[in-house]
Amino acid sequence: MRNTFSEALYKAATSNPDIYIVVADISPAGSMAKFRDQYPDRFINVGVAEQSMIGICAGLALKGCQPFAYTIATFSLYRPFEMVRDDLCYQNLPVTVVGMGAGVIYSTLGGTHHTQEDIAIAGALPNMQIIAPCDPAECTEATAYCATQKNGPVYLRLGKAGEPNFTDKAVDPWAFGKLRYIKRGIDVCILSYGVIMAKAMQLAARFEAKGQSVSVVSCHTLKPLDGDGIRDALQRHRHVIVIEEHAPQGGLAPRTKQIAWDMQARCRLDTFTLQDAFIHNYGSHDDLLAAHGLEVGAIAERVGA
Repeated sequence: MRNTFSEALYKAATSNPDIYIVVADISPAGSMAKFRDQYPDRFINVGVAEQSMIGICAGLALKGCQPFAYTIATFSLYRPFEMVRDDLCYQNLPVTVVGMGAGVIYSTLGGTHHTQEDIAIAGALPNMQIIAPCDPAECTEATAYCATQKNGPVYLRLGKAGEPNFTDKAVDPWAFGKLRYIKRGIDVCILSYGVIMAKAMQLAARFEAKGQSVSVVSCHTLKPLDGDGIRDALQRHRHVIVIEEHAPQGGLAPRTKQIAWDMQARCRLDTFTLQDAFIHNYGSHDDLLAAHGLEVGAIAERVGA
C-alpha cells in the first residue's frame, strides 16, 4: 500500500503543480524518490521535526497548495497533535496527514510505533475527514480524492507493504463517504476497513463453507461515516460483524453499536477490536493481532463460523 500511495501521488503531482510532499525522516523509495528527484522544489524532508512538517503544510495550504504530510502514523498524528488540531483543523485547511503503517503493523518496533487509537483521536477533531483503504486499489482511489479535495484536512490511514487487492471485482465503486460492498449476501454482513480486511475475507469464506450467504463491506471512510449505509446493513442481515484494528473506543465498532441501539436493530451484532491495553508481545503483525484476540479461528468460534 505504501508503494501504491507513492505511485498514485506521483501521478497526481505530475499533472498538478500545487501538490507538495512534506515528509519527516522517511527515506523516499520508488515513486517517492522519483518525485523528489523530478520535483525537488515540491519535496521537503524536515527530518525528525514532525511539528514543523504540519506547520509547513498549513502554510502551503494557505497559499493555495495541496500538501501531503507523510511519515509513520504515530509520528504524523500523535507527536504533532497540537499542530494538526490548531494549524489544520481549526483553519479547515486541505492538508492530507498520511499515517503509514497504522494499527500494530510495526509489530516488532513496540508501542511507540503502534497506532491503536488514531481513529478515535483524529475523529474527535472538528473538520477532520478520515479514510482507511482496505487494499492497494482503494489506496489509489483515496489518494486521488485527497489530491483534489478542498473540504478540509484528511487523515489517510495506510498499511505498509504486501497487501493483496480485494476490491478488483467489488460490487460497488469507491466513493468518499459511502460504504462499499465488496460482495453482497443475505445472511451475514462483515464490516471492516484497512488491512485487517484480510481477516474479514477469511471469515467470510468460513461462513460460505457452511452454506451462509455473506456480505463483505469496506467502511473505508470513517469520518464522515455512512450512517445510512450502516443502518441498511443492520436491517438487511440477521447477523452483522465488525472487525477493526483499533481500540474499542472511538472506532467503527462503537459507532455501529450506537446506530444499532438508536434504531433498535433486531440483528445479532458482534464486534472485534484491539484490546484496551498495551500488549507487550514481540512478533509479527499476525502475532500482535492474535495477542489482541484478532485471529480468524478465535473470531470464527465466537460467531459460529
